[in-house]
Amino acid sequence: MLNVKTFTFNPFGENTYVLYNDKSRCCIIDPGCYFPEERDGLKIFIEKSGLEPVLLLNTHCHIDHVFGNKFIHETWGLVPHIHELEKNVLEYAPAFGAEWGLSFENYEGQLIFLNIKEKIKFGDDELEIRFVPGHSPGSVCFYYEAGRFVIGGDVLFNGSIGRTDLPGGDFDTLIHSIQTQLFTLPDDTKVYSGHGPMTTIGFEKMNNPFVKLY
Repeated sequence: MLNVKTFTFNPFGENTYVLYNDKSRCCIIDPGCYFPEERDGLKIFIEKSGLEPVLLLNTHCHIDHVFGNKFIHETWGLVPHIHELEKNVLEYAPAFGAEWGLSFENYEGQLIFLNIKEKIKFGDDELEIRFVPGHSPGSVCFYYEAGRFVIGGDVLFNGSIGRTDLPGGDFDTLIHSIQTQLFTLPDDTKVYSGHGPMTTIGFEKMNNPFVKLY
């Protein structure tokens, strides 16, 4: 079974996740560590827990979710796994960061493109890839059926949804993604979002004001 450790990083309050199994291997998802103390905190947790990072995954490539990609690669040699449609978003990230006064060194090396028809093997566990565009063109979620949770990125939040006014965003596409790829999961599925507290599919189906309208 996979365990979840949450960190909240950078001025955007982004949630970075570390999934780890009983064999002390871990997967880092959306490393948003921007400040040196944030990078140190992530590294200290991994080292003190005796974990071996083996995967780097991005739900999407907006700046707050990729600030730490270069750090992760340089520290543990991991290559980012992204959806192919996020490549341009990743390449534009430094320019977007500069607009916000958040300059950073972007990861510019090899990329591994996710195949949404395949599952991500992680020891004895599997993560299902769900394609959920709308917030960004190539957003994906990682669903762990055995543990009844999904790492959702900026698609569905506790009582809200991801913004759609950034390049490549589209409101109707996002609503369709939520209805077909997330609301089809069991109601007790936990949703670990890119910002804010954890929620559940059942709670959002009943209470989310943005999706209830559709």
